[in-house]
Amino acid sequence: MLSQRYTRLVTTLLMSMVMVTLMTFVITAINTGFTEGFSSRWGMAILIAWPIAFPLIYVLPKRMQMLAGRICSLPH
Repeated sequence: MLSQRYTRLVTTLLMSMVMVTLMTFVITAINTGFTEGFSSRWGMAILIAWPIAFPLIYVLPKRMQMLAGRICSLPH
């Protein structure tokens, strides 16, 4: 079992894995269909997308919460 101090890192790891897996599956299927080689194209998309998604999901949440707070407090 890991220490509580790793919670943010593990959450980011899990969130990025789920998001990248699902998004690349959908986008690869839409763009190329379930034709021969789908699995390898999907796997390559995951390998490209995950190293981008992981640091973004780790770094951006607080900034996005601040932006959302500003947007939600704008007068109507």
